[in-house]
Amino acid sequence: MKTPLSSSSSPASSSSLSSSLRKTRLSPYLFALLSFIVFVSILYGEDLVCIFGQQRQLRPTSPRPGPRTEQRKSGASGGEPVIPFAIGRGEEGCDVFSGRWVRDESARPSYEESECPYIQPQLTCQEHGRPDKDYRNWRWQPHSCSLPRFNATLMLETLRGKRMMYVGDSLNRGQYVSMICLLHSLIPEGSKSMETFDSLTVFTAKDYNATIEFYWAPFLLESNSDNAVIHRVTDRFVRKGSINKHGRHWKGVDILVFNTYLWWMSGVTVKILKGSFEDEVKDVVVMSTDDAYRMGMKSLVRWVQKNMDPKKTRVFFTSMSPTHGNSEEWGGEPGDNCYNQTTPIKDPNYWGSDSRKSIMQVISEVFSKSKVAITFLNITQLSNYRKDAHTMIYKKQWSPLTPEQLANPVSYADCVHWCLPGLQDTWNELLFAKLFYP
Repeated sequence: MKTPLSSSSSPASSSSLSSSLRKTRLSPYLFALLSFIVFVSILYGEDLVCIFGQQRQLRPTSPRPGPRTEQRKSGASGGEPVIPFAIGRGEEGCDVFSGRWVRDESARPSYEESECPYIQPQLTCQEHGRPDKDYRNWRWQPHSCSLPRFNATLMLETLRGKRMMYVGDSLNRGQYVSMICLLHSLIPEGSKSMETFDSLTVFTAKDYNATIEFYWAPFLLESNSDNAVIHRVTDRFVRKGSINKHGRHWKGVDILVFNTYLWWMSGVTVKILKGSFEDEVKDVVVMSTDDAYRMGMKSLVRWVQKNMDPKKTRVFFTSMSPTHGNSEEWGGEPGDNCYNQTTPIKDPNYWGSDSRKSIMQVISEVFSKSKVAITFLNITQLSNYRKDAHTMIYKKQWSPLTPEQLANPVSYADCVHWCLPGLQDTWNELLFAKLFYP
């Protein structure tokens, strides 16, 4: 290994230095000290450079190489790769999305339902009479490592002067509310607020000049289900190439967390509008669910590449949130669903509906071609085990229940959404891990 130090240190240069030192009439002791430094530099300079170089490579805060969905950008000087917001690196060879649920009453729940006033009444299971509490006491344990402990102070300090936004449907809104519940207790009562402006909900931490926001866009693209309140339409249309309709509200955000899945799954096909919703005669094509979803993911990738700065911002995508509408999938009785389920599925190979696999393949295929990193939060498998964590019948109902429904709770159990506190707090712990320790 050649270094500038060793290549410039020759006998001739040493002689020249000695002559210069004699001319300046330095003391014999100082002359001897300088001569010794020059000698050590000539003899060991190359070794010292290598040692210091290795020490720099071993610094604990330098991020390790990871999957293609992680941002890896070298500095202008060709030094270590830098990932925005990262303060360390994850454990080598650790897949935080592969693991098992362990009961942990000492660390769960992360907060009490009654202590977080921001939870929608559709997710407050204890308030609506759920008799058991065990669903709150499970902690996700990766097989070969441990998740970093969620640090609310670090999260808030990181968000100082910044915007964080969740974009998607009601499942992403649940994750959004979970994040606020994990943080809000550190913020004085008079220094926080939550406001809703049509599709946008904004939680403000005033002392931090920070906002955590949720934007309702169940397809990400423009659709006839974009009204944040009145969106329960049976004949759904998605407008092709229309992501900028919503995307203009996402610009300038420092941390973006997307999700979209459930609304694409209303059938085996999706109606795609090629023109405008204002057209008198609408040009509509019918696409398979996989092809339509692929179109949506490509639109997202193009928007991210055009509008997000990989040196300053982070983009996450939360994978499919599973449902538990058919108990036969996990060996239950025919006709049952998540209602009255109180324990997780223990089979490590349980997957659920095969339709989810094809959608996961679409995401992998499209994201792998992205020129800007999108960090994939693979919550699907770990959430598949949690048939016990849904809101079931313990929530505010949108409309009065009929006597027939009341006589058969399975018929109206919600096996899509999740109680808070609960599973979605783990989703945010995984987000925390990938944000700070990629």
